[in-house]
Amino acid sequence: MRTAAENWVDRYVTAWTTNEPDDIRAVFTDDAVYKGRPDDPEPVVGLEAIVADWVENPETSPWSFEYEVIGLDGDRAFIQGRTDYPEEDHPVYFNLWVVRLAPDGRASEFTEWFMEPRKAQ
Repeated sequence: MRTAAENWVDRYVTAWTTNEPDDIRAVFTDDAVYKGRPDDPEPVVGLEAIVADWVENPETSPWSFEYEVIGLDGDRAFIQGRTDYPEEDHPVYFNLWVVRLAPDGRASEFTEWFMEPRKAQ
């Protein structure tokens, strides 16, 4: 399962990099649910809706991402990441992703928690 989760993150990063519809389709199932925040009142539901949302809101700033799969529970993977945006006002975000993987290795559910580092006092 750890290898499947790592392979999924690699495909996600490819889609994040290219913003190509076929790369995005390689990441999510047809009926996937995508929550950009855990309290998202209207998650993006369905593969083509996820593709459309992703393509309409591409990542345009330079970034780098590192991650670790920190836990597994059945078909769920817990991924801790760090995203650096060197040209942004808030250049670092800490991420926690909860991903439910389908048997084919694509995500049927994705929920992201993210936060900025504490400001110096």
